[in-house]
Amino acid sequence: MKWIKIPFVILWRLWFYLLIILPIIVMIPPLLVTTAKEKHYKYVYSIARLWAKIVLYGMGFFPKVTYKTELQKGKSYLLTANHTSMIDIMMMLYVSKTPFVFIGKKELARFPIFGFFYKRSCILVDRKNAQSRKNAFLEAQRRLSQGTSICIFPEGGVPDDVSIKLDRFKKGAFRLAVEHQIPIVPISFVDNKTRFRYDFLSGGPGVLRAVMHPLIKTDGLTLNLETKKTLEAKTREAIESSLIW
Repeated sequence: MKWIKIPFVILWRLWFYLLIILPIIVMIPPLLVTTAKEKHYKYVYSIARLWAKIVLYGMGFFPKVTYKTELQKGKSYLLTANHTSMIDIMMMLYVSKTPFVFIGKKELARFPIFGFFYKRSCILVDRKNAQSRKNAFLEAQRRLSQGTSICIFPEGGVPDDVSIKLDRFKKGAFRLAVEHQIPIVPISFVDNKTRFRYDFLSGGPGVLRAVMHPLIKTDGLTLNLETKKTLEAKTREAIESSLIW
């Protein structure tokens, strides 16, 4: 009887794309103003959080966040989370009340309207291009030196195999954390994969649980391979501890 649900799932999925675009169209005037200058980023972030809530609640999702740590305003952090769904971006914006900048896939800039503002407010990276990865890393360093937090999905992308709970981590995130002596904030998205994975005919409305784990501090650490491996292991253990599917 699953075939009966297919038309409704298709309509629900198409509604998602409308929910992404329509609020942005309405918000174009303030977005054009706030994304014109980097110093206005805190206003861009407020608009982005509103947009994220519209998309999540409009899709029938109900975020439920467990905070095991509180982020302080004016302090830089490295936010990391498992990457399993298109709604990870919205959930990250919902979870973090303090502004951060995404390091995100260059491909998303191709989306009409959304892509225009995405590339004006995020650090874009082509993960297949070594120079692009280097440029993104340098830009992240610059933003961190200004006191801005950074968000990276350390898996580098969504695994093609849906049975993979947590893919291998890239080490660039941990290098950033050590070089700038900033805490790592592990975040687990518990339900994003089951509620809205990339399989078009899957998922459905419901609760989206997230856990912001205790900080992993980097104060006094020196940059070497062993340090990066240790931080990677701690971050992975924290994120994986809440993934129960």
